[in-house]
Amino acid sequence: MDLRRDIALGTRLAAVRAGGLAMALAGDPVLRLLYRPWIDDPTGVQRQLREAAQPYASRAGVLVVATHALCRDLVRDRRFMVRTRSGGSLGGAVDGERDPLLEPVDLSFLGMDPPEHTRLRRLVGRWFTPARVNAYEPLVAGLAERLVDDAARRERFDLVADVATPLPVAVIAELLGVPDEDAGSFARWGRAVGAGLGGVRSLRALHRLEGAIVELHRLLGDLLEKRRHDPADDLISHLAAEDADVEETISLAALLLLAGFETTSTLLSNAVAAMTDARGPWTQLAADPGRSADAVEESLRFDAPIQFTARTPHETVHLGERDVAPDTVVMAMLGAAGRDPAVHTDPDVFDLDRPTRAEHLAFSGGIHFCLGAPLARLEARVALAVLAERMPTLHREAGAVRRRSLLLRSYQRLPVAV
Repeated sequence: MDLRRDIALGTRLAAVRAGGLAMALAGDPVLRLLYRPWIDDPTGVQRQLREAAQPYASRAGVLVVATHALCRDLVRDRRFMVRTRSGGSLGGAVDGERDPLLEPVDLSFLGMDPPEHTRLRRLVGRWFTPARVNAYEPLVAGLAERLVDDAARRERFDLVADVATPLPVAVIAELLGVPDEDAGSFARWGRAVGAGLGGVRSLRALHRLEGAIVELHRLLGDLLEKRRHDPADDLISHLAAEDADVEETISLAALLLLAGFETTSTLLSNAVAAMTDARGPWTQLAADPGRSADAVEESLRFDAPIQFTARTPHETVHLGERDVAPDTVVMAMLGAAGRDPAVHTDPDVFDLDRPTRAEHLAFSGGIHFCLGAPLARLEARVALAVLAERMPTLHREAGAVRRRSLLLRSYQRLPVAV
């Protein structure tokens, strides 16, 4: 442990949190999304952002777009990049390195612009085609049935820990080629890293995250070396055969792990939470589990797992009511776009019978459209169908805890009962 580094980071963290809270209390809607009660129910803040002049200038030093139209335009416009003109990250940098407080996780090609982004995405893209993903349906169904049956025997359980997390962890471990005996550590490290997405809230959390990254990279590095000499039909073997830069390959594999289960776990938990509240349509889905695909799409719109994405232009671009100068950070509030009444009728209602399903942006768009979207949709669809069929009386219990994250809208704990 570097004591001087910790003192410096701790001082910065305290100053950032105090300043952010002061601006939140003063009314800045973007910064309010970092604190309770707004973080637990962001609907009012999202409405405020949509109704403000677009883009909205936050006191945090960023511009924000929150309407569906402008969020869609931003993520599709190739004049907007994920790095500055000098190649810096949008999360801030210290001496050219990622800021450990604002951007503690290497997001591999998610944090790259073409041509590097194109090269790495193509390297793994064929493993996430609809045809290859659909071949995993029997595996997903078998895992979902086992997990749900085990949970049902306890009558009361934590949906996140007992179903929503172990299901996608097992699937992505199978796809990558991670041995079964490492799956438990795999999940634990992945959750620690996922908790740090969008920044860390304490030095303790930073130490936990950095330790998880070291262990995760060690596991993936050992597995990569093994697959160079003993290849199998998995993604790690495919990456090993490419003989690419080792650190780059490990970072890419780590990203696929994280994105491969964190988004799906969050999607599944958010869907069950929304459908089992006092007015939720869980009984409607239980009566027809075949409608689970509708439930997945409605949940992605209603409570998007990833709440925002950020871009910056390399030239002056007119967006909404402003000219956006080069290197200005612009946040697209994907969660707010999903509740835009200009596109979605009665947007604050979770409606399985929604007459028209307008496009949501939960998986972003353009060249950064989520590579794992087909797999996430498959896993959530199958798991919701199994839950609805085998637990028609599923309902929420007291004690649900949301993560305090502006980026990832997820549950840390979701107690349910049958």
